[in-house]
Amino acid sequence: MRERRVLVVDDEKLVCWSLSQMLIGAGYAVQTAMNGAEARERLQNFVPEMVLLDVRLPDANGVELLREIKAHDEDVVVLMITAYADADSAVNALKLGADDYIGKPFDVENIRHIVDQGFEKKKLRKEVDFFRRELRKKYDYDNLIGNSSKMIEVFKMIKVCAETDAKIVLVLGESGTGKQLVARAIHYHSARSQEPFIEINCAAIPDNLLENELFGHEGGAYTDASKSHKGIFEAAAGGTVFLDEIGDMPLPMQAKILKVIDSKQFRRLGGSRDIDTDVRIIAATNQDLPAMVKEGNFRGDLFFRLNVMNIPLAPLRQRKEDIPSLANYFIDRLNEEYGRGVSGITPEALECLQRHDWPGNVRELRNAMERAMMLEVGTLITHEFFTHEIRDCVQSKANGLKGAVVHETPAVAESGYINLPPNGISIEEVEKELIQQALHRYNGNQTKAAQCLRMSRDTLRYRIKKFGLQSAGRDDD
Repeated sequence: MRERRVLVVDDEKLVCWSLSQMLIGAGYAVQTAMNGAEARERLQNFVPEMVLLDVRLPDANGVELLREIKAHDEDVVVLMITAYADADSAVNALKLGADDYIGKPFDVENIRHIVDQGFEKKKLRKEVDFFRRELRKKYDYDNLIGNSSKMIEVFKMIKVCAETDAKIVLVLGESGTGKQLVARAIHYHSARSQEPFIEINCAAIPDNLLENELFGHEGGAYTDASKSHKGIFEAAAGGTVFLDEIGDMPLPMQAKILKVIDSKQFRRLGGSRDIDTDVRIIAATNQDLPAMVKEGNFRGDLFFRLNVMNIPLAPLRQRKEDIPSLANYFIDRLNEEYGRGVSGITPEALECLQRHDWPGNVRELRNAMERAMMLEVGTLITHEFFTHEIRDCVQSKANGLKGAVVHETPAVAESGYINLPPNGISIEEVEKELIQQALHRYNGNQTKAAQCLRMSRDTLRYRIKKFGLQSAGRDDD
């Protein structure tokens, strides 16, 4: 374990010596300073991670030195050393960013514990900051992929909702279009990003439990309620509540949500007092809320309150120009997740993706890419490992290819106008025939044959082995 650097600053030589000996014995790297000038020099040259700083120095004010240290590097842990008579100074130092204070006279072992605790707190802060950054990265705009006009409008609305602290947002879109992703992007790019983001799927919670989940209960509110419990609206104070699938919320609960929106108050189950709440509410649904209002299945007054800031998400079939960007994004993410080294996707496979209608939207595309990457042995995603529904476009293009190569002129075959023979044809036989022709054309050179067939050499090798054509090719570059 590396040594952690501690600077002890005190005008009493005995204090510096005793503290430094104790800390060195505990495994810390220690330097000392007996005045402000020496302290500033050590801060530059030694670059400590923690400073034990006396409030009173012969040539400096410890509190002012604290300001300098924190202005230079706010991550440095500072523990103030003070006589009991200077307790007010210590409290002031805490307000200015000191992490703790040590009173004189002190117990050396107690100080060791305080120092250990200070480093542990610093470690935890770094971990929290790291996970917060990772979380923000995960839900950054970059995760909402696409440069189509429909996605650009979505980005604009996310920015407006985040920057204006819109209290009510409604996200509409089919299942798999990324409604949760939009909700999180709004939260993590807003002034509420340091506060909780809590989501609840209104369709997944039984009606009799939904109110308890949202508003909590007082002790004794019902048989098993032995003690009070905070609900989501209370736990998310200052942050965001994401009500997913709000179209499935029962009508009585819709009335209570309307009250929360209008009054910014709610009441726990069994409670007798209203509790104030300050949360952003983001609601989402894949249902047609105006139609539900007409049918009496959704409250009109709640719909109109929710529909202030409305973000519609287009299904993937309406923005197919975003598919190449999405495919490459998923390749990068899945390479990281599975430790793969896939470099891209073949034109044929990409054409397959762009011809499919994607009833499951972006979620379905992600699943298709994940399946292909887990099964593909080469460095390029090919159409071979897509499901048959997605491969249909390639099959319809490839069926009859063998007959076309034999019976049509090369110009007709290369143009893509291929006729399916009346009796049908085997895709595997077509594939085998094309591989044989490519290997024959290039005298068995696998690299050139793979380029001709627009696949990676690893994929070609896999197919050569699959069709028993090992003797037909060589590894020449």
